[in-house]
Amino acid sequence: MEKTIRDLAPQAMWHNFYLLTQVPRPSGHLEKVQQFLLDWAAERGIEAFKDGGENIVMRKPATPGMEHLRTAVLQAHMDMVPQKTKESTHNFETDPIDTYIDGEWLKAKGTTLGSDDGIGVAAIMGVFESKDLKHGPLEALITADEETCMYGVNHLAADTLTGDILLNIDNETLGEFVIGSAGGVNINVFMGYKEVEPEEGDVAVKIVVKGLKGGHSGLEIGLGRANANKLMARVVRQAIQDDDAVLASWVGGDMRNAIPSSAEAVVTIPEENLSDIKELVAYCQQVFRDEYAGIEEGLEVTVESCELPKGEMPQEIQDNVVNALTACHDGVLRHIPSIPTVVETSSNLGIVNIREGKVEILVLARSSNETMMEYIQERHEACFSMAGMRVEYSGKYGAWQPNFQSPITAKMVEVYNAMYPETPAKVEVCHAGLECSIIGGVYPKMDLVSFGPTLRSPHTPNERCLIPSVEKFWNFLTRLLTEIPAK
Repeated sequence: MEKTIRDLAPQAMWHNFYLLTQVPRPSGHLEKVQQFLLDWAAERGIEAFKDGGENIVMRKPATPGMEHLRTAVLQAHMDMVPQKTKESTHNFETDPIDTYIDGEWLKAKGTTLGSDDGIGVAAIMGVFESKDLKHGPLEALITADEETCMYGVNHLAADTLTGDILLNIDNETLGEFVIGSAGGVNINVFMGYKEVEPEEGDVAVKIVVKGLKGGHSGLEIGLGRANANKLMARVVRQAIQDDDAVLASWVGGDMRNAIPSSAEAVVTIPEENLSDIKELVAYCQQVFRDEYAGIEEGLEVTVESCELPKGEMPQEIQDNVVNALTACHDGVLRHIPSIPTVVETSSNLGIVNIREGKVEILVLARSSNETMMEYIQERHEACFSMAGMRVEYSGKYGAWQPNFQSPITAKMVEVYNAMYPETPAKVEVCHAGLECSIIGGVYPKMDLVSFGPTLRSPHTPNERCLIPSVEKFWNFLTRLLTEIPAK
């Protein structure tokens, strides 16, 4: 019989993760998972409530004899990134996640797995429902909409939590303890325009860039992967120059924090240029495959005839918009000078939506350096404003500055190395945006660290969780809870 998620150990985590896969929880649609968590806690006699930030908070008293330990807060986020393959018919608002085991990895069929950060929530559930684990006083903070705007922690009240140690279970490598992360900001770009009718005799084609790996725009921005929107800008700009193309629509990417893996654009051209644009697309595909050899093995650029649209962009506006998309920064801008292996500043051209008289572009910029954050914002604003577009900022959160004297991190390294001496612990800073930066602002005396089992390619349909790492993580977490420093 084929092994399933319900056969995996430790059951304390995998059973609860299975339950989470059955509850729809894409960012922005969390009512079902919030009610599930409250009902789950009530059935087990666990104190739980929803706070003013839509977060779920739980409390559990210390086991007898361990009341002297400091209160630890276990923290994870309940939402998941809803990404799927082009072939998938999955509805993230109604359908459960369909998981399967592939060797040592747990994956989902055609969608994101939701281990980011369902695996963290499952760990919290396992600890809180256990009757056998020993621990000091515990709190849980399961936050809302971390992936889109960090709504939950941005609305966290200063009197909600009493703990002074925060264990954020939202890192993706076992044995790696993160004590600092980048800040971020959404760069929102807008423009309205009045569509014009296509020229008489023109035909329409749909250009598609697809098959890219995509990925997490913080953790995987430094891997050299292609951005479908940036590739599309190159194709469309060349088609305008060589084949008198006019842009009618462009849809690429759907999450600010996911590197776009596909994009589609409809352009009109004189009918006599149809063979030329097919040659251009074939040429671009070969160029891109050469440029990304060894990185983007599945890269495709295709073109096919389609229905002539009723409206398209005026050419003078089109040129400005396409030039701006070609020129705007995407990818790594700078590494941390003192830690050259870690990205300091980057941007992700996450969403382009051009149709029906509206241009909407969303870039997520990240940096662990405040002045470089200001610079990358100004750089994008200069680029897009020169093209006549309006630029606004939203969802800004600061960097989490590392505390290299963190007592809880020192204890975690000690415990981990005693348990797994063959793979010594690493203390790191990362380029992803973690909620610790905001929580630390609300609770400035709190000692914070982020850790977790091994996940790969979160925010993509290739998201996967390394099964053996989960058992090691669980054994480490439960041992750590017995060694939390005393008050």
